[in-house]
Amino acid sequence: MPEQWTAEKANEWYAAQEPIRGCNYLPRTAVNSTEMWQAETFDPDTIAEELAWAAEAGFNAARVFHQFLVWRSDPEGLKRRIDQFLDIAAGEGIKAMFILFDDCAFAGKEPYLGVQDEPIPLVHNSGWTPSPGLTRVGDRDVWPQLKDYVLDIVGSFADDERLQIWDLYNEPGNSDLGETSLPLVEAAFAWAREAGAQQPLTTSIFRGHEGYAMEERILELSDVTSFHHYGETGVEAVIQRCQAYDRPVLCTEWLRRVVGQTVELILPIFARERIGWYNWGLVAGRTQTYLDWRRELNTPDSRIWQHDIFHADGTPYDEAEIELIRSFDFA
Repeated sequence: MPEQWTAEKANEWYAAQEPIRGCNYLPRTAVNSTEMWQAETFDPDTIAEELAWAAEAGFNAARVFHQFLVWRSDPEGLKRRIDQFLDIAAGEGIKAMFILFDDCAFAGKEPYLGVQDEPIPLVHNSGWTPSPGLTRVGDRDVWPQLKDYVLDIVGSFADDERLQIWDLYNEPGNSDLGETSLPLVEAAFAWAREAGAQQPLTTSIFRGHEGYAMEERILELSDVTSFHHYGETGVEAVIQRCQAYDRPVLCTEWLRRVVGQTVELILPIFARERIGWYNWGLVAGRTQTYLDWRRELNTPDSRIWQHDIFHADGTPYDEAEIELIRSFDFA
């Protein structure tokens, strides 16, 4: 079984990449990863339109969530759609980071197939469901299927140059799962390495100052270290924590304008510290992530967006941000 990359190999890989200027991506027509990837609602025309906007704005990477249930119901169809997505992205000079597991459950429900609920007006990410589902994380009877999922998806794209990085597990322990997610995190790394991934593997830390013990293990397992940060202050401390492992550092989620974490504030820090990045969101759509997490603060007249870069017609939220993204480079 392949082993964890050495720090030397990881740093050589990073030096060969362009500075990563990425966004977390799903099309404006999808309320969650199920709606993005299931056959009935997969929307390549919108994906092509939006990734063209992304490329024009200077993005060269996209972080994309997957859903275990979609694979379980239609593995071959899903892989065909993944291949189509990767072709569209590569045509725009955009490389993908794929996420296989996720403990975020904004909708407050387990994932389900078929027609997804409509977004609740004025509620941020009201349709988002986890993968494989919170009840499956600790259910060892389901783990053989989870292993097959990782082996199939990672194995099918293990040496695909259109796919830049695997982010195996988004925010493990979220939705009050805590440390109970750690065994599946460790298994996901082992399965992805067994599948022969030629791309680096990572999982992001996101608790920051809370001393979340599982995060030390995540940093130990990752080929490249990564983190999330949504505060106006404190990002340098998290960067230093990740840099202690002497590996490349990526910020795979950030941008929260409503508390002062802006493009203008963060990109100079990332340039100075040589941090590749993926802000949350590209086009305002069915996820409604332009709205504040704090539901009570959202009104039809809310003008400051929390996340996202473009309106649904392709108009930038802020032209000045686009110029900063286009010009981003390491100092």
